[in-house]
Amino acid sequence: MPIQTIEPRRLYRQIADQLRLLIEAGEFPVGARLPPERDLALKLGVSRPSVREALIALEVEGWVEVRMGSGVYVQSLTGAPRASLTAESPLETIRARQVIEGELAAQAALRNAPALVDGLVEAVATMEDEALAGHVPIRGDRLFHTRIAEMANNAVLVRVVSELFDERHNPLSVKLGDYFENPASWASAIAEHRKVIDAIRAGDDRGARAAMHHHLACSHDRLTASWPGADAPGQHAEAAPAANREQTEP
Repeated sequence: MPIQTIEPRRLYRQIADQLRLLIEAGEFPVGARLPPERDLALKLGVSRPSVREALIALEVEGWVEVRMGSGVYVQSLTGAPRASLTAESPLETIRARQVIEGELAAQAALRNAPALVDGLVEAVATMEDEALAGHVPIRGDRLFHTRIAEMANNAVLVRVVSELFDERHNPLSVKLGDYFENPASWASAIAEHRKVIDAIRAGDDRGARAAMHHHLACSHDRLTASWPGADAPGQHAEAAPAANREQTEP
């Protein structure tokens, strides 16, 4: 057998693979309800958000079915073999963005060019128009974050911010957003964007950094809010957690 490259596996992938092996071994037969997210986290010694990502990955792959208000159930194993999802973790992506974009917001405040600030206002207005039309305001959201990066006059940083933002289009992020993004969460995200603009317009670099950190922390919290009801994965989350309430960002 030829030697193969060893690749580090994402935590959610390790959890998903372990649950998949249990399903294949008959520990969780077809139709069985998986244990609640909280119980799985305790047994596996990992965080609930990581378990949530693993369950969503298994759903995308077809191993389980999420039933709103009920739980996560094992699907029939008939059909074509399932390909393993290898998308980046939405939660890790948000944490990476928080590190990078907080500093970019601070730099934008120090530059504080009125025309560039107007561009941020325009981006948020685009978000509002998209939301009012009943669409997920991704175009305006992406424009807002990339324009802040552009204020640093660094093409590499613009590319990094763009690529990290576009991770929200991977299958895991999209499915997570289906459960946790809603008009109320986007309204909160838009308000958070305005606070970033206020600090940049005032030339307050510390305030801009803090506002961006807060916005992305809220995005993270929205994706890790407790499932309502009986703590069963698959139930729909309501608008905003205590942190103020980005989905995965908004």
